[in-house]
Amino acid sequence: MAEYKIKDIEVLTGIKAHTIRIWEKRYGMLIPERTDTKIRTYSDADLSFLLNVGLLNKKGVKISKIATMGMNAIHEKVAEIRLNSSVDNAEEKLILALLELDEQLFRNTLNDLIDNKGLEATFAENLIPFLDRIGVMWLVNSITAAQEHFISNLIRQKVITEIDKLPIPTRANESILLFLPEHDWHEIGLLFYQYLLRSKGYCTYYLGQSLPYDSLVDCIERLKPTVVLSSWLTAVDQHFIVGYFKQLANDAPDVKLLAGGAQIHTHSEALQGLITEVKNPGSLLALFQ
Repeated sequence: MAEYKIKDIEVLTGIKAHTIRIWEKRYGMLIPERTDTKIRTYSDADLSFLLNVGLLNKKGVKISKIATMGMNAIHEKVAEIRLNSSVDNAEEKLILALLELDEQLFRNTLNDLIDNKGLEATFAENLIPFLDRIGVMWLVNSITAAQEHFISNLIRQKVITEIDKLPIPTRANESILLFLPEHDWHEIGLLFYQYLLRSKGYCTYYLGQSLPYDSLVDCIERLKPTVVLSSWLTAVDQHFIVGYFKQLANDAPDVKLLAGGAQIHTHSEALQGLITEVKNPGSLLALFQ
């Protein structure tokens, strides 16, 4: 069972720590465990309860009323709300879908967001914060690898579906080849960049996960892209990543190298002069204006 600090709960539920403390003191809604140094800790059950409370409160149910409701009544009321997939409680729904492995809830919520805002805004405003929340839950051992894979693959499927709706751009003056280096399988961000570039009419070649270096060089020679874009999330040694891009610059001297991800940011100083760092979707598009 995971143990969350109150700041973790704040990140995961969106409820301010100060508010949680007031609810505890005024309404007795939670009785958190305490460490030997009197620091509050919360369980998975506490997290799920607060997500449900936050959902009801956003829908207009007063905290004083929620405090008098039994758990069955809270669950029944939440179930009613979840039948109506609306964007104003999307964050709680996404987390609940993760905790409960509820594919239908996740799909309905994500589809509703995309229908209302489009994939580009949904990714920036909802999915990136959601993935950050998953990161917190992973660090405190709150979710299993199976839960993380379950949700990640649902997001991946949806992005691919949205890409498939776009026309295939014709080859123009500029073309972008996208890939993940060998042993890196975290492609959600790169898939979104593929969608973003395609939606703006850029010619792209998507080579996907864990691409061997020799195959990358072969594809560059065959396709002759003007830009190569990669994402690096799996931990790597600085000597390796610097050597990788030095070799790629030597093997593909006419190609502009772009890269993003946690490992690029971590080693950004050592990579200066070798690549252009992509920090977010906006910075990527700015490079093509």
